[in-house]
Amino acid sequence: MKKTLLLSVVASTMIMAGGDIAPAAPAVEAAAPAASTDFLIFNNITAKGEVRPRYEYVDQDGVPDTANAFTNRLQIGVGADLFQVEGLSVYMEATNVVGSDDFFDTTSDDLNDKGQYPVVADPDQTRITQAYVDYAVGKTLIRAGRQGVNLDNQRFIGTVNWRQMPQTYDAVAVINNSVENLNLLAAYVWQVNRIFAKDSAGILGSDRGDQFDTGSVLLHAAYKFMPELTVTAYGYLIQDLHDTYGIAATGKINVGDGANISYRAEYATQQDPSFDDVLENPTADADYYNVQATLNMSGILVGAQYEVLGAGNDGNGPFSTPLATLHGHNGWADKFLTTPEDGLVDVNGMIGYKAKGFGLAKVVYHDFSSDAGSSDYGTEVDAIYKNAIPGVKGLTGMLKAAWYSADDYSVDTTKVWVMLDYKF
Repeated sequence: MKKTLLLSVVASTMIMAGGDIAPAAPAVEAAAPAASTDFLIFNNITAKGEVRPRYEYVDQDGVPDTANAFTNRLQIGVGADLFQVEGLSVYMEATNVVGSDDFFDTTSDDLNDKGQYPVVADPDQTRITQAYVDYAVGKTLIRAGRQGVNLDNQRFIGTVNWRQMPQTYDAVAVINNSVENLNLLAAYVWQVNRIFAKDSAGILGSDRGDQFDTGSVLLHAAYKFMPELTVTAYGYLIQDLHDTYGIAATGKINVGDGANISYRAEYATQQDPSFDDVLENPTADADYYNVQATLNMSGILVGAQYEVLGAGNDGNGPFSTPLATLHGHNGWADKFLTTPEDGLVDVNGMIGYKAKGFGLAKVVYHDFSSDAGSSDYGTEVDAIYKNAIPGVKGLTGMLKAAWYSADDYSVDTTKVWVMLDYKF
């Protein structure tokens, strides 16, 4: 395992030192009749990639050993126009993740051998993470195949890109921008490819932990009335789980002297699934509220948020967002990847500074409690510093930490990350 990780890091380092990859020459060329122009299957080929080595430290009460996870992501993507048909193109991407041995990576083997470590959900695996065909006609795009889908702030639908293996969707999606300032998306999803490895069983009822077989519909519409107001409406009909319908208002308001306020106000409701092949008695009935605002004064950032994932009404289950990029919400210690039965209230405040050359630094304080009853779920402090590294185009560095202090829920947990991210 350590040899595999070393080889991956060495290969990644060589790529980082080598600079940009030149686009490959057309790989396939069909034979053409005499006196005729050659017909290319692929042209305008481009390539891109990412190397992302990371160290993650986890100290969790009740778990004997601390996790020291050295992992690396190597991702290569290739795109090309297809058959010289206007608007027709193809994209394919592969991702490889390798890591050290000193953490529990969620696989069955690790459950038996590494149960003394906290979880770091970055198991060794290699996967085709995207493979889709695009057809663009006018202001409509049709995309079919395995693809990343990030909607809004990824509170409901996201790629979980924080983990080394991203979450992708096998789907057909239609995106339309024919009406000025109006963006429409409709997608049918038949499989969600989770961040986990094949032998991490039991995820969302799947026999394989890396897949969630489904027949789900995603509907999303956003209209920008003005820079200060965009209204978004959505319906996410997840088979055998629930239907979520919501509306959000977002925008940025200039308040003078280089200062502005960005805001988000949102409400959603969750009901029994329209597409239900498994549940005999579905029990989804819960609400979601979110109000947040950030003041930017020449790079000085001050923000606050009040977010509620409601306890279920009439004894039903709490509001849940299983396809979200969950790490970006409710604290970076990841203590609330599933909503507690009594719901979750997250009141948080943020201070920070962002400027060209300096990068981004911020600290967030969370106070967690239940929606039903009066349980105190504890507090958390999160901190991050991120900046581009001079001298290497496309290379950024990040230091990040989370300190969760438990009360009536979970256990005290400390996490620290050191990461490089090179995109070429």
